[in-house]
Amino acid sequence: MPNTGGAVVPFAYQLGNTTSARSGVTEWLNKGDNAWQMISATLMGLQSVPGLVVLYGSIVKKKWAVNSAFMALYAFAAVWICWVTWAYNMSFGEQLLPFWGRARPALGQKFLIARARLPASTHFYEGGKGVEAEMMEPFYPMATMVYFHCEFAALTLIMLAGSLLGRMNFKAWMMFVPLWLTFSYTVGAFSLWGGGFLFHWGVIDFSGGYVIHLSSGVGGFVAAYWVGPRLTKDRQRFTPNNVLLMLTGAGLLWMGWAGFNGGDPYSANVDSSLAILNTNICAATSLLVWTCLDVIFFEKPSVIGAVQGMMTGLVCITPGAGLVQSWAAIIMGMMSGSVPWFTMMVVHKRWSLLQKVDDTMGVFHTHAVAGFLGGAATGIFAEPTLCNLFLPVTHSRGLIYGGDGGTQLIKQVVGAFFVIGWNIMATTIICLVVRLVVPLRMSEEQLKIGDDAVHGEEAYALWGDGEKYDLTKHGHGQDIEEMPSGVTQMV
Repeated sequence: MPNTGGAVVPFAYQLGNTTSARSGVTEWLNKGDNAWQMISATLMGLQSVPGLVVLYGSIVKKKWAVNSAFMALYAFAAVWICWVTWAYNMSFGEQLLPFWGRARPALGQKFLIARARLPASTHFYEGGKGVEAEMMEPFYPMATMVYFHCEFAALTLIMLAGSLLGRMNFKAWMMFVPLWLTFSYTVGAFSLWGGGFLFHWGVIDFSGGYVIHLSSGVGGFVAAYWVGPRLTKDRQRFTPNNVLLMLTGAGLLWMGWAGFNGGDPYSANVDSSLAILNTNICAATSLLVWTCLDVIFFEKPSVIGAVQGMMTGLVCITPGAGLVQSWAAIIMGMMSGSVPWFTMMVVHKRWSLLQKVDDTMGVFHTHAVAGFLGGAATGIFAEPTLCNLFLPVTHSRGLIYGGDGGTQLIKQVVGAFFVIGWNIMATTIICLVVRLVVPLRMSEEQLKIGDDAVHGEEAYALWGDGEKYDLTKHGHGQDIEEMPSGVTQMV
């Protein structure tokens, strides 16, 4: 440490070259990039807690508010511990298989304060003749990278939970989360982001259209098949218990997407700025298109429909957020506001398989369909100059820009089919293993009562502060809730 008039300045506060963007305690640390990356991670964390916790707790029937919110909260906590214990390096560490990293902890001081790096990301020219793109090494510590990508992983599991609300056994969910993170999420993350075979082949997934949305949509749909449906009366009428709080959760999700897409260039650079702008353009367009379609065909603008349209827009732009021009973001918003609307409102009602599987929040449509659509649209609209700012494979371009654009679209479709196939297989095996230990679905009694039977808690303390008066003790055979002035209501 330098001597400054007798006082010693701790190493962490010694100045680097203050005239450079890389000022800090080491030559590689960029304080601006580091700050932006941690802010982006925190914005994504707010999408989960409280964003989706509030959204799920509000968009379901009152009797499932606590259970739905708690499924999201539990997943957030469970993913954190699994992530730092083994899953981070399975997603971004040393290669074990072409689609999987080597499991090891991300907890050691030496590892976490070193410069962030994705060791398997060095990209070689076709045939292995020379390095085309150097290993990814952002200008901040590994701790920031672990934090940022943990929020992605947690959000994926919480989005998947939307397919299972209102009937999955909570104990089964407690087992499902770490298993699905380990055997499904890490495969997609390494294959497309961490240096796996799809990454090196040149499949584009800017911020998780495939890794997060397509995988959660397919995984949720498959899990919903194995768990089974809600009660018939719940499927027929499942009205939100608080529409205004639902909008609050949706708003947190939308605003948090600035970190979701803006943080994926791993830097506070021009690409992150464009990604955020395109994200908002596409989401707004999609919401308006979905709402217009509701008005045209159902004569009523649906608030829930608007939230669905917002979601599909955010999902659709994600795989190409920083790689398409803003006029293309409008076109993608028009696509995401209409195609998933059609699959949800028309195809779903006519296809027996979709009718059979009880996908509570329609995650298949809002995430799987919109994610696939966004990935394919990226293969069409990815602009060459923008691609060179971000991608390891030089001369990448979308279909409309000629050259190898047609090849890029084919890569996008093949990459999507890999993610779909792996998730069908992995999710099925995980569900079959879990049900050997505990039932996947709640008991009939729990399904009838809801939160009070499952958790011994209720979302709202109404009338008698949530207390129930048991008439079975008085020979009537039914429960009642106490109401003001001695009035009772049969429940």
